[in-house]
This record gives sequence, structure tokens and C-alpha cells, in this order.
Amino acid sequence: MASVPHLCAQDVDIAYGDARVVEGVSFAVARGEKLAIIGPSGCGKTTLLKALAGFLAPARGAILLNGRPVTAPGPDRAVVFQDFEQLFAWRTVLGNVVYALGVARGVRGPAAATRARRMLDLVNIAHAAKLYPHQLSGGMKQRTAIARALALEPEVLLMDEPFAALDEITRSRMQIELNEIWKRTGVTIVLVTHSIQEAVFLGHRVLVMSGGGGGIREIVEIGSGADVAGYLRTLLIGPDAGAPPPAITAGAGDGRAVR
Repeated sequence: MASVPHLCAQDVDIAYGDARVVEGVSFAVARGEKLAIIGPSGCGKTTLLKALAGFLAPARGAILLNGRPVTAPGPDRAVVFQDFEQLFAWRTVLGNVVYALGVARGVRGPAAATRARRMLDLVNIAHAAKLYPHQLSGGMKQRTAIARALALEPEVLLMDEPFAALDEITRSRMQIELNEIWKRTGVTIVLVTHSIQEAVFLGHRVLVMSGGGGGIREIVEIGSGADVAGYLRTLLIGPDAGAPPPAITAGAGDGRAVR
């Protein structure tokens, strides 16, 4: 008998009022996989991520986690947003993580502090545990947000362009660190990005959404030796934007960039 996908969408439509933003989307994510989602602005990438998180209900179809319908948000699907100001301004770095543990997982006291410190150490921000958000750089805020999400021990980490507002050097460093975090935790990751380079560097597969219809144009596996970035550029922009479609091979999954 075939195994049940860790996370999947089955013929999903998502609407805002009468407007269908996402239509006929079906895909499956394996446990421990990193799936990147790219597409033109307004194609429904963030809307789809919100539905995976349980913030939006599909107008048609279903989203399943371990074969069970997703009907509401839950700590089994932690979300990291693009906005730097997603932290509580009146709580320290450590306090932000501890508070989330108490609310979402019912873990409090010394146990919460111990787990929070372990996660802060994992994302290399333990030295800033006593600082407040206004004392942090953008990269430090995102590290804290990732630590807070991972402290919940989610089955799936959902990320909506978490590095888009960072400078190029910090963004590159955070991409490398995210791959290292994945190697240490094995958490399933679904990441929305506008960057082809980021999608190739972080993803095992890249789901390319189409403009206008909010559907899936293609799901591309990241392989070695093929110009995956050029092919993705062709899918997004047109045949003059990159090389002809290469023979895409099975994903190496080691986070190596194709440049």
C-alpha cells in the first residue's frame, strides 16, 4: 500500500469572495522534504501558504496533513512571515520563544526556558536572549522568529519570503543557516520565494505557479549538472529568458546552488 504523503493539496481552489485566487492545485510533500514555491506576483503563492497553515479554508478540494484534513491553524504547522515585526516588542528574544511554547504547546517554566535556549542556540542567536526586538537587526529578528517556530516542534515549517527584506549578504547567510537547521532537525519545509536562486538553493523541488490562473505550471526537481535556474527562468518569463528545458534529474537535496 502506498504511503500517505506528509502534506498534500488535492484539487484545491481558494477564493476571496467571488474571485478565485488559486485553482485546481494538487501536490504532495514528503516528510523531511524542502519544497520551494515560486511564481509571478499575485499568482497566489502566499494565499496557498495561508491555506496550508489553516488560516484560509479552500473553496473546493482539501489540504491534508498525514492524511487528515487541515481545518484550522495548529502548532504542527509553524509559520515564519516576511515581516520583521512579527515578534512581541515587549518581550525579550527568550521571552518571545517561551511565550509561544506556553500558548501553543502548554510548556512553561524551566522546561520552556530550556527548550527555548536550545532553539536560540540552534539558530545562532543565544547571545541575544535578553535583548528586545527593537535592539535587533533584521537578520536577528528572523533568527528569533525561526527559533520560536522550531521550538514548537512542528511537523511542517511554513515560510513566506522570510529573507526577502534582508540585505544580500545577510540573506545568503540565512539561506545557508536554514539548510544547516534542516540537516539537524529534518523538519519538512515549504517556502514561498520570489528568488529563483533561493528556490534552487533551498528546495529539493520547486513548485512553479502560473500567473493569472493561480494554478501549477510545473513541479521541477533540483538535480545536479542541469541548468535548473535557467529552466525555471524560462517557465516564469518565457523561452527567451533562459536555456531550453534540461533533463531534470532527481534532487540531490544538499542545498547546493545552481548559478
